[in-house]
Amino acid sequence: MSSRCIRSWLLACTAISAVCVASVEANAGGLAVREQSAYGQGSSYAGVAAGGSLSSMFWNPATLTQQAGLQSETVLSGLIPNTSNTGTNTTYGSSVGTGNVGLSALVPSSYYSWQINNQMWLGLSVNLPFGLQESFPNVWAGNGYGANSNSLKTYNATPSFAYRINNWISVGAGVQLQYAQPTLGFSYAALGNAPASLSGAGWGYGFTAGVTMTPTQNLSVGLGYRSAINQKINGTLVLPAGAGGTPGSINATINLPDIVSLGVRYAIAPRWTAMGTIEWSNWSRIGTTNILQPNGALAIAGGSTVTLPFQFSDGWFYSVGAEYQWNPQLAFRGGVAFEKSPVTDLVRMPLIPDNDRLWLSTGATYKYSAKMSFDFAYSHVFVKDAPINITAASGNPWFKAILGNYTGTASSSLDIVSVALKYRWDDPAPEPVKQRYSKAK
Repeated sequence: MSSRCIRSWLLACTAISAVCVASVEANAGGLAVREQSAYGQGSSYAGVAAGGSLSSMFWNPATLTQQAGLQSETVLSGLIPNTSNTGTNTTYGSSVGTGNVGLSALVPSSYYSWQINNQMWLGLSVNLPFGLQESFPNVWAGNGYGANSNSLKTYNATPSFAYRINNWISVGAGVQLQYAQPTLGFSYAALGNAPASLSGAGWGYGFTAGVTMTPTQNLSVGLGYRSAINQKINGTLVLPAGAGGTPGSINATINLPDIVSLGVRYAIAPRWTAMGTIEWSNWSRIGTTNILQPNGALAIAGGSTVTLPFQFSDGWFYSVGAEYQWNPQLAFRGGVAFEKSPVTDLVRMPLIPDNDRLWLSTGATYKYSAKMSFDFAYSHVFVKDAPINITAASGNPWFKAILGNYTGTASSSLDIVSVALKYRWDDPAPEPVKQRYSKAK
């Protein structure tokens, strides 16, 4: 394949990944989207930072050195969420709940790697690392706290490189370029459920880094880091007549977390590999997002300042899994994970009704040819029922007198189906011919 064809193909795939973006209900802690690898999902992401597939570079760019030649991996995940609300707004005398406010979505991601020589690799990933989309009824007990319609779309491209220092240690690094588009629509029960909205877009920047170690033939350890991103947003605040405030241009910064992932893969038998992951997400840095006027003062709506007091704690993710190589063409894997949500009872609201989660996953890889293989995965995520208490007495920072007192419960679950196509674009080096020698008589 000529260098011109390679460049054209990479640019075309990147463009397709960038425009084929679906809004998703956040399905990991906080606002994170975990579905970045069908291979990793099959084991509940156990060991993913230690490698195993090209998509492991999302967690650890050093895993690029495990991929020979020129390769690509394209992942498509289907998310089927179910989130319903029951509750009461004592201020406005409403006990109307919701049906399923989660919206099903397709989430794509793409990965590319190019081995320059025996020591250097270049890579590129295109992902949706953060996202949210829900659709609430216009009239229900939560009203402004749930929002009528809301979304967060992020588009993240990460060019990266990796370097093999020797046969047992590799390092990697990359640059994150992220574009975000948030939209938040809410309503005022005191004004006949009149609608209002916040919307905008902007850029944020960060980096990735990682190391892999293979101290023995059977053991691989990977440590990956995705830096925090201060996501800039410029947009518009729209308010209904009679709400009072400062509609017009606004700006804000959302402090997204840095993430550390530790993965381990250990071959316990010729066909069996055990895997494990520990991941920490620094969600406590998100704090409160202030919505500002062009002059730097806080925006006003309904007599109150416009703030988004996320105030999350840190998130943790633990998983274990195993992989079995049935034959040279087919491998099976499975895993279980526990996710400690960064959203606590004190700050929870219907918009982000997150709570602790249990993951059960299974998956497989089918090697169609020396150049092409497919990954498949299915997960069911059990989410602990989430109590919501937004009143002045509770101290929940989301409370606004104009929106009233709301107490309730959110019940959620999630099904995820993912597939991936992996392809090697150059020709693999031929395997060495084994010659037989006989002793001369």
